[in-house]
Amino acid sequence: MKTILKALRILNEGLTRLAMTVGLTIVGIMVVALTASAATRFVSGQGYDWLIELPPALVPWLVFPLLGPLLRSGQHIQVDLLPALIGPDAKRVLMLVCYAIAFGASIIFLIAGGEAVALFRRLGQLMELEIEVPIWWMYLAFPVGFTMLASFSLELFLETANEIVGQRDAEKSLT
Repeated sequence: MKTILKALRILNEGLTRLAMTVGLTIVGIMVVALTASAATRFVSGQGYDWLIELPPALVPWLVFPLLGPLLRSGQHIQVDLLPALIGPDAKRVLMLVCYAIAFGASIIFLIAGGEAVALFRRLGQLMELEIEVPIWWMYLAFPVGFTMLASFSLELFLETANEIVGQRDAEKSLT
């Protein structure tokens, strides 16, 4: 199990760097596109519609690949009420359950996202931008992001399970 956990840590560290780089690039593209759109409209009185429509089309590629890295770093949205009321041992068990649920949900959303990509790919529909972009490219962010989330939640699950087992082993050796 430690070998799998080590491999997941290495994989997820690379995925974190990739997701952060892609995320920063997308934010930069969004800012440049909206600024260029405003500037061309100000200067010429006309703008390019695709500059305005590009940022919303990139949002799935910003959000979904960052789910795993945000969960791993503890910056994903969470409710802090119950962990504040329980002890450290119960908190570890609660986190183990949360990571298991995140893993299960990510697999379900991965499958659904894959089906959506396959459907839109078969339909051959294009986004209604000035530049013809297949819709399935935007939907591809779902299975990519949820595959990454599955990897991160599995890493966190195994890490937390190791902590629980290690703590129990330490307590048994003391008695």
